[in-house]
Amino acid sequence: MPKEQVRTNRAPAAKGPYSQGIRTGDFIYVSGQGPLDPGTGQVVGTTIQEQTAQVLENIRAILDAAGASMADVVKATCHLADLSYFDGFNEVYERHFPEPRPARTTVGSQLQGILVEMDVIAHLSGR
Repeated sequence: MPKEQVRTNRAPAAKGPYSQGIRTGDFIYVSGQGPLDPGTGQVVGTTIQEQTAQVLENIRAILDAAGASMADVVKATCHLADLSYFDGFNEVYERHFPEPRPARTTVGSQLQGILVEMDVIAHLSGR
C-alpha cells in the first residue's frame, strides 16, 4: 500500500524529519503531538488539562485533514511528564473520545517543557 502524507496548517508543523500524519490504506498514523499552538509554535497552557486539550485539538486537526475523526481512533499512546497528572489528563481525554474509546497506553516520560504528548492510530472502516 502506498503512503500518503497528511498535512494541515491547523496543527503544528513537523519540527524534524517526520510527517504530521501518514495515511496508508484505511489507517492513519498521527505523529506525537504536544500542546503547541499551530500559529505560534508556543506551548499552550500551564496545567495538564489545558495542555491535554491543545494536544487533542492538534490531533483532531490532523485526523480531519485525513478525512477521519476522533471516533475513528483505535489506539492512543500517551506520555505524561509526571504520572501524578493522570487524573487531570483523564478528565479531558475522556471528553474527546466517544464510546468505544480507543485502546491506550499511558506512560511517564521525560518531556522537555511540556506536560503531555500523544500519538494515535485511526482506522477508516467502511469508508
